[in-house]
Amino acid sequence: MSPIHQKYNDDFLLSKYMQSQDNYWLGILLQRYTVLVLGVAMKYLNDPEEAKDATQQIFFHVLQTVSRHKITNFKNWLYTVAKNHCLMHIRGQKHSRMEELKEELLEISSESELDNIQDRESQLDQMQSALELLNKEQRTCISLYYLENHSYQEISVKTGYNGDQVKSYIQNGKRNLKNYMIKNLPPHGGS
Repeated sequence: MSPIHQKYNDDFLLSKYMQSQDNYWLGILLQRYTVLVLGVAMKYLNDPEEAKDATQQIFFHVLQTVSRHKITNFKNWLYTVAKNHCLMHIRGQKHSRMEELKEELLEISSESELDNIQDRESQLDQMQSALELLNKEQRTCISLYYLENHSYQEISVKTGYNGDQVKSYIQNGKRNLKNYMIKNLPPHGGS
């Protein structure tokens, strides 16, 4: 950042942007806080590439919405925007992971023509039973990944398993769950 830009405080730069709608002024502000936003993204997302993508998305969001807000402290406002963006991203991943597991395991229902609620409830009970039958490593990794939404890296730190082991336990656990479900689904009429 050039020395001339350092003399401007956040309020001045934000005021100049709001008056002129010239992205030049907002650009100076965003450049000033790039490291802050990237740091927030790293803290919440634990992945450098996701953090870089999130930083770009956050800046784009700020460009689109800053004019709609009455901002008294830009740094605090930007921090809150960044944190909320990351939390929404994590929630989206959590929902996506649960849907992925449900689809993989419940697609068996269409193969077996299970289409009424009682059969689905029975299947979910069997899924819980099947989870208990997995070996400790698979059960732990499946639970941490799908039910508690931890990343492979977080699971590795929590369990002491290396990344390849975590991946293997999750893949083998999913396969074993699916095999158990196929073997133990009650016969359904019409097949």
